[in-house]
Amino acid sequence: MLRLLNLELQKLLLNRTSKILIFVSFILPFFVILLSSLKINVFGFFTLELGELGIFNFPIIWHLTTFFASQFKFFFAIVVVSMIGNEYSNKTIKQNLIDGLSKKEFILSKFYTIIFFSLVSTILIFIISLCIGLYYSSYNEFSIIIKETEFLAAYFVKLIGFFSLCLFFGMLVKRSAFALGFLFILYILEWIIFGIIAWRSNTDLAEKIQNFFPLKSMYKLIDQPFQRIAMTKFPDKANLAYDYGAHGYEILIVLGWTALFIFLSFRLLKKRDL
Repeated sequence: MLRLLNLELQKLLLNRTSKILIFVSFILPFFVILLSSLKINVFGFFTLELGELGIFNFPIIWHLTTFFASQFKFFFAIVVVSMIGNEYSNKTIKQNLIDGLSKKEFILSKFYTIIFFSLVSTILIFIISLCIGLYYSSYNEFSIIIKETEFLAAYFVKLIGFFSLCLFFGMLVKRSAFALGFLFILYILEWIIFGIIAWRSNTDLAEKIQNFFPLKSMYKLIDQPFQRIAMTKFPDKANLAYDYGAHGYEILIVLGWTALFIFLSFRLLKKRDL
């Protein structure tokens, strides 16, 4: 495992564009800190400081930071599809196989890299969230601090699932730009299917089925936190209530898609004439 990971990291770090994108991927989550210190002047009457509104209290901080950080995943997605595009354009994939790397090891080296960067990103978010929470939160009891840290696990799985999908599209079309375009096509396709089911049946059934789709299931791992924040400010508004939790069955759905994407990537490589 370490041998394959080290091999892939050497390739990425020798590529200037990949190094820049990786750096940006790890720097962007720190903008959550800027969000916590943001002050909004409301028409000159008063200043609204987000950090003083209680939205960075434990345990809601885990939900908030993982949601915002997951919006930056597209930068490393470019790195993932570039890993495959560069292999084909530079003919390194053929050279690696000639040098003794099996096709299974080739796919595993990409997958191990995905796991590695997802883990590093999750650790960064953990540190950032903990620091912001300890500074702003009104609660410092250990039991409250660790409550809802399952959002970190959901964030980790979400990154792995999304990058595995990018890996599959990269293997499918061999070109970075086209692979990213397929993500957009898949997004549109999921909503078209949702619309057809809603039209032929009902919206509730369509939503339940849509939650099993690749992109939607990844999104559902960490639902938007804005409604939850509103619930804390207006507890009497029953219509604001919704299920925002990170559930085990949702993680299993994404893990299932992840396994499928890695398997299909391997099958594509195995059948393809290089």
